[in-house]
Amino acid sequence: MNGILLTSEAAAAGGAGTLLMVLWIAIIIGFMYFFMIRPQKKEQKKLQEMISSMEVGDYVLTTSGFYGSIIDITEDTVIVEFGNNKNCRIPMQKTAISQIEKVTKE
Repeated sequence: MNGILLTSEAAAAGGAGTLLMVLWIAIIIGFMYFFMIRPQKKEQKKLQEMISSMEVGDYVLTTSGFYGSIIDITEDTVIVEFGNNKNCRIPMQKTAISQIEKVTKE
């Protein structure tokens, strides 16, 4: 009789251990979502909004650190003019733009 009792107590303790393990996994997944995945999605959404708001004439900073002015926009590329040299026009992907400064029209 004692053998059966010990077996059921061990099974109950094992079930509690399994429940605790599942709880820890859920906490870790929740931590990863709120501190890693969610901020990344917010940043991607902000970048997408910035790219969609680009207009010809805006000053931009590229991911490589160059400042220039947008002179043409197509579906997935922009042509950026760098410096005072009007011959330095480079087509690049929209995703290569890291910041936009809007030109104020007065």
